[in-house]
Amino acid sequence: MDDDLDILLTNDDGIESPGFKTLYDSLSELGDVTAVAPATDQSAVGRAISSTVDIAEHELGYAIEGTPADCVVAGLQSICPDPDLVVSGCNKGANLGHYVLGRSGTVSAAVEAAFFGVPAIAASLYVPIDPDEDREWTDVDVPESKYDEATRATTYLVEHALGAGVFDNADYLNLNAPVPDYCTGDIEITRPSHMYDMDATVDNGIASLHDRVWERMAAGEIPDPEGTDRRAVVDGHISVSPLTAPHTTEHHDALDALAETYGSD
Repeated sequence: MDDDLDILLTNDDGIESPGFKTLYDSLSELGDVTAVAPATDQSAVGRAISSTVDIAEHELGYAIEGTPADCVVAGLQSICPDPDLVVSGCNKGANLGHYVLGRSGTVSAAVEAAFFGVPAIAASLYVPIDPDEDREWTDVDVPESKYDEATRATTYLVEHALGAGVFDNADYLNLNAPVPDYCTGDIEITRPSHMYDMDATVDNGIASLHDRVWERMAAGEIPDPEGTDRRAVVDGHISVSPLTAPHTTEHHDALDALAETYGSD
């Protein structure tokens, strides 16, 4: 363990959230933690960025009136330059699947760090719900103790991933852990699921968007194959997906052909 490890800690649930405090306390045992987090809940804002944001001192560090991406940019460029690692979390609610990566403020903070060339870990908590209960997972009260397994796994990776060369081939890690009562206690290396089940209804001029994935997870009816992040978490494992931040393109003969014929009509 490196006693001088410098960590920039952020999240999207807000600096007062229990998952953030739990992770802050645990990571502080590894080195110097600078907290730069949103003053209020900024869930699902993706990589939204601001031009100016208010900053206030907080007992844990700094509270930003802005987004997770704002926190990372301000943190890395001014408040806490040159950290060894950026950690984002611990988020209430899992961040699973390809389609979530661009939406999640938690994951987006890790992506923002990756564009600066700083290794990052995004950490989230899967909160199962009883399919017979008429409530959403967002309505579930999650005390600090429920973050224990997610915090333990995140702290383990913060302590060991850099020295093990994990970030030689990954820009950031997306970690999702079930609440302790549902967790087997082991880590499974995964890939993001491709399952997508959004729909919408329109009634009296109001469009309601529904992410059916959560309902299917609660009912245990998801088709995700072995090796995917969602399957691992539903089966009780801690999912860790090694990911890269920049969007990449492949060579496309068909598109090349269209480019060659452009303007020939």
